[in-house]
Amino acid sequence: MIHIIPKPTDTTDDNSTAAVAGQIRSQGGTCELIDIYRIDPFMPPFEHEIVWVCGLTQDEHQFEVLQALSLSNVLVNTPQAIGICASKVFTTALLMRHSVPSPRTLFTSSKEIASRFIQEHGKVVIKPIYGFDGHGIFLIDAPGQLGNPPYYLQEYVPNDRDFRIFVIGGEPVGAIMRVSDTLAHNIHQGGTGIPSEIDDEMRSIAAAAARATGVDYGGVDLLRYHDSYCVLEVNGTPNWHCMAAPIPALLARYLLEKERDLKA
Repeated sequence: MIHIIPKPTDTTDDNSTAAVAGQIRSQGGTCELIDIYRIDPFMPPFEHEIVWVCGLTQDEHQFEVLQALSLSNVLVNTPQAIGICASKVFTTALLMRHSVPSPRTLFTSSKEIASRFIQEHGKVVIKPIYGFDGHGIFLIDAPGQLGNPPYYLQEYVPNDRDFRIFVIGGEPVGAIMRVSDTLAHNIHQGGTGIPSEIDDEMRSIAAAAARATGVDYGGVDLLRYHDSYCVLEVNGTPNWHCMAAPIPALLARYLLEKERDLKA
């Protein structure tokens, strides 16, 4: 049995959880949806099972229950990987440690240091540390626009698109190009998704980012950077809107393989 924590943003017309659950059943597996709020972390209702985290809110209760479930089950993704991806600071630190290209980035509580970074680059992008779906991302060009610390700042790389690469088990399997006239190209921010091929550099960088953050499956967001690409972030519970690749079928197959390995 594969236990599924459903994506909280699912709708009748856009139901990622149901798409994968249907594929699990069509490929001969069994699955059930679980309500994480009803699970007692000290007396989990099952052990030695696969738990697929399709979605999660940034909620202390959910994260703590996930950690408890991971003591006696295999979680995809692990709470550790989801936590890493939720933090832009930790993600960037890991990308840098593993020599994965990313924009020049500053994290500081010092307004003086942040001001020097702005002066050095002219324009910078300020982002919330724990943001999602492109919310709270702004282009600034003066220290007076900083707000309250701490500050997560990245060099501004002029662009009108980015690329979401979907990685499963370390292998990039699908991609979209997201185009918009705004700073954040997320679909939820009005971006338009177009199926994209994955070239060799995309494949190598996206796979390296997934390894660095420890995700079994993830969405790696790339930006054209000089003559190659850089990683903006890695999403631990990603959407796959507009991808031509059969992501639900591929995810279902991966989860069933993990289940067979666990039971072997």
